[in-house]
Amino acid sequence: MVSPNPQRTYQSYRGLPALAGLATLEEASRPGLGIESCVSRLKRFHYAFRRLHQVFTAWITAEPIYEIKTAFSHHAYLCSEHVLALRTRVGEMREPPLGLDVVPNPALEVFFDEVLSAPTTEERLVGLYEKAIPALDAALERYIASTNPLTDAPSVRLCRFARLELADLITFGTQSVACLVDEAKRAEIAPWLKRLDECLEAMGQIEGVDESEAGSPVAPPARLHSAQPYVYDPIPRRDERFQDLYNQGVNPEAFLYNPDFDARSKSLMMLYKRIREIDVPEMMASIIHQTEGKPWLYYRDMSRQLWDEARHAMMGEVGFAALGVDWTHARITHNWSLRLNTECTPLERHAVLYFIEQGLMTKTGKRYEWEVGVASGDPLMATIQDFDWADEVLHASIGREWYIPDLGDRKQAIEYGDRCWSKILSNWSTVREQGLTSHENWWPEIYRQACASWNIEPDSQVLAYNETYETQRADLKSVSGSA
Repeated sequence: MVSPNPQRTYQSYRGLPALAGLATLEEASRPGLGIESCVSRLKRFHYAFRRLHQVFTAWITAEPIYEIKTAFSHHAYLCSEHVLALRTRVGEMREPPLGLDVVPNPALEVFFDEVLSAPTTEERLVGLYEKAIPALDAALERYIASTNPLTDAPSVRLCRFARLELADLITFGTQSVACLVDEAKRAEIAPWLKRLDECLEAMGQIEGVDESEAGSPVAPPARLHSAQPYVYDPIPRRDERFQDLYNQGVNPEAFLYNPDFDARSKSLMMLYKRIREIDVPEMMASIIHQTEGKPWLYYRDMSRQLWDEARHAMMGEVGFAALGVDWTHARITHNWSLRLNTECTPLERHAVLYFIEQGLMTKTGKRYEWEVGVASGDPLMATIQDFDWADEVLHASIGREWYIPDLGDRKQAIEYGDRCWSKILSNWSTVREQGLTSHENWWPEIYRQACASWNIEPDSQVLAYNETYETQRADLKSVSGSA
């Protein structure tokens, strides 16, 4: 008589793990999902990650809280990677054309439109980290449990990696919600959260159900926040720790390249340059959000660069904290991102970004900053600048891949970038006359704090540094006026 479960009697060679360790024979003997069912689910996962990427990116600029702004930068990049992986996997499963731009379900669209349109930080955090991301994670878990672990091993691998990173997102979100969302706010947004749950129910959860299992189509719940279509806000916003946002009273580049100043003092100024890079994600988010119709690799690469720039800002934050220097006494302006976002087109913004990156590739650019970091005697500064340099080399290659083809050749691309930067020449006098800033010289206070940490007396020449941006750009190119 044949055993009803012959795989239970099957033995691998000398008891070695069977099936490359993917699963047991019994687990692999379950039929699992067919290609059509797998593709249907994977397309919905793809849509969910793409919409999450959109939400995170769309709110980087206008989110005022620094820790949330940098986290959104990171989480947008992670989502972009999972979108790319899922696009690739669907293309391997007899699925040309891919049809990945089709909305899989109207309720799924409403769900993410609602999260995108959430008007407050608190609502976005709860919508993202208590509703959207846990729902996606649960759907991935169900997929892994339902599909055949051997026949669909490539999909299982993608889902496992995705769940690993989603767990980190959920941890961050849970901690952030605990810090920022009180019971009164929860009570206020309870009807909206119920609407999100209704969307999930109407769509059959993130992964949906097979057509053969579906009953009559369920109409999507009525829109609340998204009743009015979302409009991107290009104005960079900061929390209360960021003061005097139009200040241009200290020119760190002129200090860095002055041969009269020592490497350790220059390393302190470089920490300011690093944390000031928070304006780059604020600007790049606008490029990504407002540029449509590119291959997904464009959005993945640009999201990687955006995340790197947020990392650079956090490197500066860590460097200041390690010194015991209060970075909030520096004036971390948003003037650059504000003007680019409101006065330039997405292509012009990318042109300025590329032009600046090319200047960083010279011997007096990122290599020089790394040499200063090493000469400072601070191993942390050497590490920060080492990785900052490597990242900028990558960013230059991203510009070659995605920006130069829009202009024709490298020479035209650089000239156009220079012209675009000149379009937003210094507004040093204008913002002062409007009462937006007095261009306070914040450097002496930061330098004194660092000297106390170093246990040295301030150098009188370094302490007296007072060059501004009145007549120079950040690349030290003179400007003809400061209107």
